[in-house]
Amino acid sequence: MDQIRTGSLIRRLRLEQGMTQLALAERLGVSDKAVSKWERGCGAPDLSILPLLSQALEVDTDTLLRGDLEANDLTNGNLKHMRFYLCPECGNLLLSQENADISCCGRRLSPLEPQKTDPAHLLHAERDDGEWYITTAHCMHREHYISFVALLSGDTLILKKRYPEWTLETRLPYLPQSTLLWYCTQHGLFSQRL
Repeated sequence: MDQIRTGSLIRRLRLEQGMTQLALAERLGVSDKAVSKWERGCGAPDLSILPLLSQALEVDTDTLLRGDLEANDLTNGNLKHMRFYLCPECGNLLLSQENADISCCGRRLSPLEPQKTDPAHLLHAERDDGEWYITTAHCMHREHYISFVALLSGDTLILKKRYPEWTLETRLPYLPQSTLLWYCTQHGLFSQRL
């Protein structure tokens, strides 16, 4: 940890939150002199305080230890590089337009990597009345099912949640030059161009 960089970041984030040194110190149970020392780079917060400090400043602890905010490249709303993350603990589905530090249930998540379809995971997409009619022969049991289907184009994402014991039949609007993505609970994320 670079104390000067971390201290500078603490000061910047504290000011963005509209907090005084005293207000931050009271939230953390330390003195305002301790916060002042951190911000000047003359000391560093104790490791036991980092989780509270990161929560108060609305950043993760890695950011505090690194001493800077990493900015992502601007994508101007293009969804072609959409990343899907799935929490193995609670099943939360999280999305980001570009690379991001995503965590859930205390774990850092890696983006799901789409694989090419195989016959066992093939979805059938047929145009019908200006929509895609999506079906599959994939099983939909509690232990093994497709949990979501998404249609992705440059500026649109449509996501439909699926549940075990349901059929997968669904309709999605027709979008030219789009990609169909779906997640099998045992085999991961699949994609196919439509």
